[in-house]
Amino acid sequence: MNQFQTVLQAVLPVFSVAAIGFVIRRRNLISDETERNLLDVLINVFVPCLIFVSVLGNEALLNVRNVALAPLCGFCAIALGLAVGRATAGIAGIESQRSRRAFATCMGIFNWGYVPLPLAASLFGQKTVGVLFVFITGAEMAVWTLGLMTLRGGSIKDGLRKALNAPFFTIVVTLSLNFLLGADRAHSIANDETGGFAFVMKTAGMLGQCAIPIGLILVGASLADKLSEFRSAISPRIMGSAVALRLGLMGFLFVLLARFVPGSDELTQVLLIQSAMPSAMFPIILAKRYDGDVVCALQVVIATTLVSLVTIPLWIPFWMSRVGLQ
Repeated sequence: MNQFQTVLQAVLPVFSVAAIGFVIRRRNLISDETERNLLDVLINVFVPCLIFVSVLGNEALLNVRNVALAPLCGFCAIALGLAVGRATAGIAGIESQRSRRAFATCMGIFNWGYVPLPLAASLFGQKTVGVLFVFITGAEMAVWTLGLMTLRGGSIKDGLRKALNAPFFTIVVTLSLNFLLGADRAHSIANDETGGFAFVMKTAGMLGQCAIPIGLILVGASLADKLSEFRSAISPRIMGSAVALRLGLMGFLFVLLARFVPGSDELTQVLLIQSAMPSAMFPIILAKRYDGDVVCALQVVIATTLVSLVTIPLWIPFWMSRVGLQ
């Protein structure tokens, strides 16, 4: 099987589950309140459990260079996108400062989690999933500091408070366990199927398995919620510019980062997957919460998401060998 077929087979289930979430929401099988409650459970239970089983005893995260470089790359990736968005908003014909801020925020905040997680697991395995979670901690910090300041201003202190959530603390605690227990002991506990700790790992594993499908369903549901607003505010220039910048220029800059950052294969794999990602849904929520230009955010997010259905299975195989991956 060639690389294109491998990536395509990994991508199709991801977007199929998101499509199911879209249909479920359109048929009102998930209410607004249910959606909010599921999101809370996802963030506070399912994702921490997935992090725990992915990070504990993960050999790639016993490498200090991965632990240091992955979050730094995550932070810098967001910062780079925000800077490019601010510098290029004029290309999209955006004049008001409020809209430019929303455009830049969408360029900076990409879909780093619910789509990349199953792709990383399918294409590269659990070592890469663990490194991806550490990458996400740096990205989260950048979103709640630089991202929030780009959208509406505000203090770094307020943003950091929001970034210190259950997934963040789970990563810190589990990484600490890895180094305190040592490589052999941490790996033994993580893979113990009969000992006293086995039930903890199995329970966390069962809950963690819910994270990706529930997350993808909520992504699809969020898209369904915004579709009517999107139809009434289509600007081909904004959408075309967003696709060219997020999936073109930004993707290429991520590839350069993957090629030249002196990390492990797992970090290179994470950066390659992230290079193909569209803008995340989250800037829409931020724009609504902090009086940003929701219409502009909708156009950027939906345009890049829909085009990425085609580009992801083409982009990742094309660049794999070029960044030193087979």
